[in-house]
Amino acid sequence: MMPAGFWLGDKPLVLASGSSARRALLEACGLPLEIIKSHVNEKAIAATLLESRHSPSEIAIALAHAKAEAVALKHPRRLVLAADQTLDLEGSLFMKPSDRASAKAQLLRLSGRAHHLHSAAALRRGETLLWAGISSATLIMRDLGSEFVERYLDAMGPKVTGTVGGYEIEGLGPHLFSEIVGDHPTILGLPLFGVLYALREAGVLAG
Repeated sequence: MMPAGFWLGDKPLVLASGSSARRALLEACGLPLEIIKSHVNEKAIAATLLESRHSPSEIAIALAHAKAEAVALKHPRRLVLAADQTLDLEGSLFMKPSDRASAKAQLLRLSGRAHHLHSAAALRRGETLLWAGISSATLIMRDLGSEFVERYLDAMGPKVTGTVGGYEIEGLGPHLFSEIVGDHPTILGLPLFGVLYALREAGVLAG
């Protein structure tokens, strides 16, 4: 038996993501979770979609679908939520930096400019897609000097390769920005309000 509360499902929601930020957002809403990573090749999928001229927002949705499908087909009786986030600089897609040097290059390219974060999610049970959605936020980065970026990278350490753009808004990221327009969950990588709506529609969340 699950504890009384908002969750009405007989089993925890499967989250097909290793993101600690997404997990924290959902757990803060009282949702019991079981983490099962999808292990899809995100870079290969994104590269194929870029070749066919898909936009960063379309790629975010496609990756969320791919992750949800990969896990849901292996666990067909479970409710599976997957998510993905892309960074869009004037139509150019940013992936997670591979190392410190690429993180620095990304930050300097974003310096003084506005970019968008597209956070997408998909909810499935087996072969059935129950819902998919996306939300976006706009982040304006202040002008950053090379010396400051080096100081920031020193402080971030290996975490700098864990997120698109090389920053964590829930940590040291605010030092980089002059303005942010959008809700906090979207910036952290989840269209949370759409997800909660979908779960209520699926009958597993109190309405």
